[in-house]
Parts: sequence; structure tokens; C-alpha cells
Amino acid sequence: MELIREDYLKLIRPYYDVDLIKVITGARRSGKSVLMETIKDEILSRGGKGSHIISINFEDLDYSFITDANELHAEIKSHIVDDDKYYIFLDEIQHIENFEKLLASLRSKFNCSIFVTGSDSTMLSGELATLLTGRTVEFEIFPFSFKESVDFLALNKIECEPNEFIKDYIKWGGFPLRFSFKEENSIKRFLDNLYSNIINRDIIKKSSKIDRQAFKDISLYIMSNAGKEFSAENIARYYSQKNKKSVSARTIYNYLEKLQKAYLLHSCKKYNIVGKTALDTSDKFYATDTGLRTLNTNTINYEDTFFLENIIYNELLIQGFTVFTGKTYKGEIDFVAVKENKKCFIQVAYLLATEETIKREFGAYDKITDASPKYVLSLDRIDLSHDGIEHLNIVDFLLHKVSLHLS
Repeated sequence: MELIREDYLKLIRPYYDVDLIKVITGARRSGKSVLMETIKDEILSRGGKGSHIISINFEDLDYSFITDANELHAEIKSHIVDDDKYYIFLDEIQHIENFEKLLASLRSKFNCSIFVTGSDSTMLSGELATLLTGRTVEFEIFPFSFKESVDFLALNKIECEPNEFIKDYIKWGGFPLRFSFKEENSIKRFLDNLYSNIINRDIIKKSSKIDRQAFKDISLYIMSNAGKEFSAENIARYYSQKNKKSVSARTIYNYLEKLQKAYLLHSCKKYNIVGKTALDTSDKFYATDTGLRTLNTNTINYEDTFFLENIIYNELLIQGFTVFTGKTYKGEIDFVAVKENKKCFIQVAYLLATEETIKREFGAYDKITDASPKYVLSLDRIDLSHDGIEHLNIVDFLLHKVSLHLS
């Protein structure tokens, strides 16, 4: 059974009949098409007419005859026979040349509500931005969160104990189709094929000069080191030495940009805690899904906090926070989570198993005078809160049993 992704639907529902183009973005196979089907079902349940829903998926061979905006315009126009409202769903619209002009034309000529999906962040830039300034609203869809994964397994009557499942989620992430496989080899093969497909269709196809193997090797290295300090120079040096093949830091930055455009990575900018200002620099990047982070990792060290950081970072984005890395004079706070001009600070740890670990994680706040709430998140079940710093269990946080307070 398919999961109803209520958290996203709550955000999109207010726009069902609003004259804005609803742009649903995210990595391939993150669930955009299924979400579109759910939206169609809801519109029908509210009294919408099936004959007034026009739906085209550009990865469906039935529509391979449509290659440009003029052909698509003619196809859509042939289904519009009256002045009542039509709901138009266009899946993976980036495949259509000059789709921006088509969307502008549909908005101006017909009584319609338009929903589009895409796997390329540049959809919302360039000509689309020029033609439709102020007429689009974007919703980025992630693979299943931890809570959605637990709910999906329960819905399909698959046994899942959250405190045990967290290790599986750390390793294999939440791409919906990966739950179709039980064996780890099958899951890894699926993720590897998915990653290759994204590279071939969304990156290499558009940049034929890219060395396919070099891009895959370097991008997987970047992905497997997500959350760590990023240095293009160090990555270029490492790759060149390992493969006896020179690559420049500029090429690394080029690859990094393409990974972000394909929604495989997100950048985390710095926040100057002392000056209370966001800095226009990024020195950390996090993978959209930890399953992709695992592809280039032979073994998983569950005490590697970077995996948990990655999951917390994505969860914060899903919950609507703007997330930064906190910089102090002499150190760093894992995250500064901001929403509606309020914030809190977050440290992430695997287990607070020793006094040294407790002192390190809680001690990160010693020099911070900002009164905003301070949290340490770990997998421990014992509440170790002290000195005004609140300790939360990661599983409880991911299941929304506890929440963050901001000030």
C-alpha cells in the first residue's frame, strides 16, 4: 500500500485552486509522482471531474510523441472543451523543450490549476523565473523520512521496531522503492542503479563533456563524506593520486554544483553565533538520502556521527527549518535551526557512553552566551539533560514524539 504523505499534503492543499503553478521538486524516485496521484485523488474526492484532470508523465512512452512546448500545448488544448476549471499535472516537465513558455501560456489562456514535477533545480531559474515571476510556489520532496519509513512498514504489515530500525535507516535511507527489497545486496543494487540513472539522465546527458566514470567516482566520494569539512583541493588531490589522473579543484566545484541541481546534496551555510548573522559561505554538504552515502562505504560504523547528523539535517529541512552550521571563536555547533526568526542550537552524538563524550557534547555550549534553547540529541534512552541544556532521544525526535523549542 502507498503511504499518504500528509506532511507534504498539508503544505500543498491550500494551493489546489490558487492561480500559482505548483512546482514539486526533488531527487528521482523520492515519491513525487505518487504524491501527484494522491493530489489527483483528493481533487476528485472534493467533487472534481475526472474529465477535467489532464495528466501527462513525460517518462511514459505513451507520450513520447510530445517533444516540445507546441506539441504539448496542442495535446492539452485538445482536452479542454469548456470554461470550467481544469487541473493539469505534468510529471518531469524538464524533458520538454521551452516548457516555461507553455506554462505561461496555459496560465494566461485557460481556467486551470497547474502542478508540475521536476528533478532539476534549474527549473525555477532562467526563463521560467522571468516569465512567471511571483507565479510559482515550490515544494521540495525528500525520500521517506524516518517516521514515514516506520509508518510505511506498519501500513504494509512489515515488522518494525523503531529503536532497531534506526540502524537500517542509517545505512539504507528512505527511497520508497528500496523497501521492496529484503536482501541488502538487492537494496544496494537498486540504489546503485538509481544513482547511475540520475547521473546518466540528469547530469551526463546535459553535459556530454563530463567523464562519466570520473564523475561517478568523485561524486560518490563527496557523498560518502557528506557532513565533513569540504575541501575541493583535498578531493582533487586525493582523486588524482589514487587514479593517476589529474583533476582540478574547479572540476570538483563543477561536479558539486551538478549534484545540488539534481537534489542529491544540500549545502549547509555557516552561522556566526557571536555576531548572530548568517554567513554566505558553505563548508558542509549533506546527502539527500543516507542510502546514497552508503554506496561508496564498504562498512558502516554506526558510531560515525556524520550519518546521524545527515539524518537530523534532512529532518530539520523537512520540518521547515533553515539550517546552518554554528561557528564560534574556537569551535563549532553542529546545527543552528531557524524558523520565523527564532532559533535553537543542536549537537548530535551517537551515544553519550562516557564522561568524556558527555563533557564534549554539552561542553560545546560553554562559551555561548546566546539564550536560545540548546539541545544534545543522541540514541541514549536515559535523560542526561543538565545545566539548562536539554537532551533528546534521536528516535523520539524523528518520530515527532518530542519537538524543539525556539526563541
